[in-house]
Amino acid sequence: MFLPILQVESDEIPEYALVCGDPRRAALIAEKLAGVRELAFAREYRTFVGEYNGVELAVVSHGIGCPGAAICFEELIRAGVKTLIRVGTAGSYSADSPAGSLVISTAAMRTDGLTRQLVPDGFPAVADSDVVNALYAAAQEIKGDIVVRKGMTVTLDVFYNGIEEFPHKKWKAAGALAVEMEISALYVIASLRGVRAGAIVALDGYADADLAAEYDPHTNVVALAVEREIQAALNAIVKLADRPS
Repeated sequence: MFLPILQVESDEIPEYALVCGDPRRAALIAEKLAGVRELAFAREYRTFVGEYNGVELAVVSHGIGCPGAAICFEELIRAGVKTLIRVGTAGSYSADSPAGSLVISTAAMRTDGLTRQLVPDGFPAVADSDVVNALYAAAQEIKGDIVVRKGMTVTLDVFYNGIEEFPHKKWKAAGALAVEMEISALYVIASLRGVRAGAIVALDGYADADLAAEYDPHTNVVALAVEREIQAALNAIVKLADRPS
């Protein structure tokens, strides 16, 4: 089966996949794979396949926002992917988790528009517990001096605000650790299609206006966190392959 948006043949895609927003990050992850091949680069969707510690996996970029990312997730699942892990970035809600920290998302608050068109209000966006545990264990093993936390994240569609004020204080008070733009779509689609999903994000600044300084996601501390989250995600895939669903 040909996947029309990713523009790859389904039989070229293994059952494990790491997904990320930035095509350049997909290439960075792919550099760590043995026997890596780039299958396609169509729009924001860049697809690699290779092997890490004996496990075959795909690495695919999905761009920014739920609608485009959802297409990527759906086509990968149609190709036979059974485990997806998002390797991304997010804004922090806590001074205890500064830029350069890592967060494993256990669930996502659904403030996006895409999932409201897929499932009713009240439907949860929840990670697979095995994936969460594998990511947390892998991150702890390599974290060095980086803060690693796990908990709820927020998914929303807006990056630059308009007239309406972002309710960041409300989400923070409800226990959210960070905010990003795709995880709720990943978790809802994974639940609907019966596959495993999880996400690890590197914090690249503060979303909370009381903490926020000038936004700069291109610092060395963020680059180090991205490098470590990539390694954690790859090691988590190996852990999950040792105990398949």
